[in-house]
Amino acid sequence: MRNRQQGVTAIGWLFLLTPLVIVVYAGIRLAPLYLNYLKVVRAIDNAASTAKGGAGGAGDSTAIRAAIDRHFEIDMVEFPTIKDIQVRREGGAWVIEAKYEDEAPLFGNVSLHVMFDKTVRRGSGE
Repeated sequence: MRNRQQGVTAIGWLFLLTPLVIVVYAGIRLAPLYLNYLKVVRAIDNAASTAKGGAGGAGDSTAIRAAIDRHFEIDMVEFPTIKDIQVRREGGAWVIEAKYEDEAPLFGNVSLHVMFDKTVRRGSGE
């Protein structure tokens, strides 16, 4: 009588599917961080587009920060705060930079660390 292999056993499926389940779970844990990042990017882009036509005074930086803060309140962005967003003038252009790090717990004492960096440059120096 011939013994023929019929397929994957239950233990084999366990070994095959465990890495896939871990990757899917990590994606689920990272999704809120990236959705929050997209809100931050949208707020910065909208604030930069309003600063495009402004004259170069000290009030413009305050206006840009107020616009970003207003978008953060509307979109319920709690992290990063407006204090973590840098608004500066380089030449004739406004540079708005959001550079921050965030973490998502995975399981036990293992967590995922993500670094975000978005810079928008608007104005006459584009």
